[in-house]
Amino acid sequence: MSILKHPTQKKVQNLGIKLRQLGKKIVFTNGCFDLLHAGHVTYLKKARRLGDVLVVGLNSDASVRRLKGSNRPLNSLADRAMVLSGLASVNYVIAFSEGTPEKLIQTLRPHVLVKGADWKVSAIAGRKEVESWGGEVRTIPLVKGRSTTSVIEKIARIEREKLLK
Repeated sequence: MSILKHPTQKKVQNLGIKLRQLGKKIVFTNGCFDLLHAGHVTYLKKARRLGDVLVVGLNSDASVRRLKGSNRPLNSLADRAMVLSGLASVNYVIAFSEGTPEKLIQTLRPHVLVKGADWKVSAIAGRKEVESWGGEVRTIPLVKGRSTTSVIEKIARIEREKLLK
């Protein structure tokens, strides 16, 4: 498992080239993965089954703040990358700071681009690029009742109840 926290375009490009030369089918997904939960683990296992190598694009801390608000991420990029890298289904974690991973996708050139089924395929960043080189774009059903937001809300509710006692 490799973590590229500050990847150069050349490193990402070389990774894609190397994996394709080895005949590996590259699957790419991305996200914040702030508080890893069973829904994430299930999703990543299913994504990995779509190919030989799973590359996870991980939003930088600044990118997460722009997407989720000033109170996020709860865990730093380094911590989130370490947790993801500990999963058997994940082969590479590559940090990105842009709002979307399109540049990373264009450089890596995965065979399969995957997002959760809460995304419309037409709205998935990088879809046009992946389809332009003959790749496929897939969605994976989410695990009902499992989300980072629900975990945060449960913790907040427990803490409020403690204060009221």
